[in-house]
Amino acid sequence: MDHLIVTVFAPDKPGQVEQIASCIAKHGGNWLESRMTHMAGQFAGILRIGVPADAYTDLKNALEGLSVHGIRVLFAEVGIDSGPRRPINMELVGNDRPGIVRDVTRLLAEQGVNVESLVTNVDPAPMSSELLFRANAVLGLPLELTLDALQARLETLADELMVELKLKADE
Repeated sequence: MDHLIVTVFAPDKPGQVEQIASCIAKHGGNWLESRMTHMAGQFAGILRIGVPADAYTDLKNALEGLSVHGIRVLFAEVGIDSGPRRPINMELVGNDRPGIVRDVTRLLAEQGVNVESLVTNVDPAPMSSELLFRANAVLGLPLELTLDALQARLETLADELMVELKLKADE
């Protein structure tokens, strides 16, 4: 069994996921996992599909053919796992400003931490009109990096950025 990693983009409207799922099933594929979302009138997602080797090319061509329905697809190479990591949850809240994501992810990359999931948004603060940036992430820590060491590095950055940052081991 081969795998396809597919990113899909389309205008958000009912039936988009069904069209993709029908295409996959019709061409012998098996929908294994996905992350999908709606944002600013658009639908986007990434999915992993299992497909028999003899159906691989036909399924790939059929997915590309969804463009007639406004569904665009991109294919990625199936990656090689970078090894075992410990999952850690990170929450960040602070006044919004350009560069927060860049600064935090730079520090994480320097420590060998993998960002496995990241959800961000900007909302007005409850008691003021200031915009608050919020991020929730699942991080993959290298086994040799302690949570305390990462916490110390992030706290220094959090003070510079004037944000509240919490790390919690995944239980």
